[in-house]
Amino acid sequence: MIKAARHVGKNADSTLDLARRVLEIEADAVRALIERIDERFAAAVDLIDQRKGRVVVSGMGKSGHIARKIASTLASTGTPAYFVHPAEASHGDLGMIEAGDVFIAISYSGASEELVQILPLIKRRGAKLIAITGKPDSTLGREADVHLDAGVAQEACPHNLAPTASTTAALAMGDALAVALLDKRGFSAADFARTHPRGGLPGQALARQALLHVEDVMRKGEQVPRIPPGTPLRQAVMEMTRGRIGMTAVVDAAGIVIGVFTDGDLRRTIEKHAELNGLVVDDVMTRNPRTIRSHTLAAEAVHIMDEHKVNQVLVVDERGALLGALNMHDLFRAKVI
Repeated sequence: MIKAARHVGKNADSTLDLARRVLEIEADAVRALIERIDERFAAAVDLIDQRKGRVVVSGMGKSGHIARKIASTLASTGTPAYFVHPAEASHGDLGMIEAGDVFIAISYSGASEELVQILPLIKRRGAKLIAITGKPDSTLGREADVHLDAGVAQEACPHNLAPTASTTAALAMGDALAVALLDKRGFSAADFARTHPRGGLPGQALARQALLHVEDVMRKGEQVPRIPPGTPLRQAVMEMTRGRIGMTAVVDAAGIVIGVFTDGDLRRTIEKHAELNGLVVDDVMTRNPRTIRSHTLAAEAVHIMDEHKVNQVLVVDERGALLGALNMHDLFRAKVI
C-alpha cells in the first residue's frame, strides 16, 4: 500500500510538472506576440474600421474553433462579424461575402487547402484579406492584404504536434484585434450591455447602471419644478430655484409641456431687458423644448444630452404630459456616467 501511494504521488508530481510546462509554453507564445504588435497590426485595425461591410472569420479544424470564438468576440464588441466554414464556402456560403467585407483567414501553416482554394474567389468578390498564420512566407501570408504573424516557438504538446500554443496565440491575436477595434470605435459599457442583455463574462457582472432606464433615475412628483403659463417671471425664478435642477417646466392645465424656463433663458432675459417686472414666463421661455421618454435607456439619455449640449431634459409620456425631469447630476448619482 505504501509503495502504491508513492507511485501515485510520483505520477501526480509528473502531471503537475507537465501542466505547469504547458502553461509556461503557452504564456511564452502569447508574450512573444507583444513584439509583433506593429504597423501591420495597426493596418489590420484600420482596414476593418474603414470597410463598410462585415468581418468574416474562417479556419479549419482547431483553427476553425478559434475563428468561431474570434467572430463572436468581434460581434459582441461592436464589430459585425460571423464565422464561415471554409469547406462550406465553396459550396454556396461564399455568397454571404460581399465587396465591403474583410475576410480573416486563420491557419497556422498558412496553407490550409480549403482556405487556399477559396482565396481567389474572396479576392474576386472584392473582399479584403487578413491572414493570421505562423508562416509569413506561406500562400495566405503572401496573398493577404495584411498578415499577422502568430508563430510560436513550439507547441505545448510533448510531441510538438497537437495545436496548443499556436491556437492560443491565434486566439490572443484575435482578442487584441477586437479590443483595439472596440476602443477605436468608442464602444462603451452601455453598448456592451445592449448586446449582452442576459449577463456578462463568467465571474464578471455587467454594470447594472448600463441597463437603467430614464424612469429609474429621473425626478418625479414634487421634485419636478413646474409652473402654469402666465406665471410672473419672479415666481418662475423662485420655482426654478426650489427645484435645484436649473429649469422649470411650463405645463398647461392638462399637464402637457408647452415650454421650459432655464438658467440660460434667465441670463438671456437679463441681457435683453433692463426691467424684469411685468414679464411673464411665456415671454422668455423656450417653447417646444427637447424632451425624452421614460423607457429610454439612461445611457442613451446621456448621448442625447451631450449631442444637444444640455444638462437637463424633461420626461414626457406619449401625449407630451410631464412625467419627470432628468439632470446630469442624477445620471452621475446613479453612476450611469
